[in-house]
Amino acid sequence: MPDRFTLITALQESLVAPPESIVSRTLYTSETVRIVLFAFAPGQELTEHTSTREALIHVLDGEAIITLGGESVQASAGLLIRMAPNLPHSVKAQSAMRMLLYMLGK
Repeated sequence: MPDRFTLITALQESLVAPPESIVSRTLYTSETVRIVLFAFAPGQELTEHTSTREALIHVLDGEAIITLGGESVQASAGLLIRMAPNLPHSVKAQSAMRMLLYMLGK
C-alpha cells in the first residue's frame, strides 16, 4: 500500500546561502513530484534555463526578479508562480531569498 502522507519538517530549519552563493536541498522526491528548497545570497542568479516538467515556484522570503519567457516579475514573500513545461526562466535575488521549487509530473 502506498504512503498516504508525508511530513516535511525541513522548512523549519534555516537554510542560508553563504555570501556569493546559492544552496539547495531536496526535501522530497517521488515519481510525480520533486520539492527543492533554494537559498540565494543577494545578487546571485540562476541563469535562463528550461525544464521539461511543469513547475511551481513559491517565494518564502526575500526579493528577486524572476524572468518567465522574457517577462520579468518582481517576486517577494508569498508569491506563487506556475510554469508550463519548456518555459525559459531565470531567478536573480535582490536580497537574501529563499524559495521552494515543486517539479510536477514525470
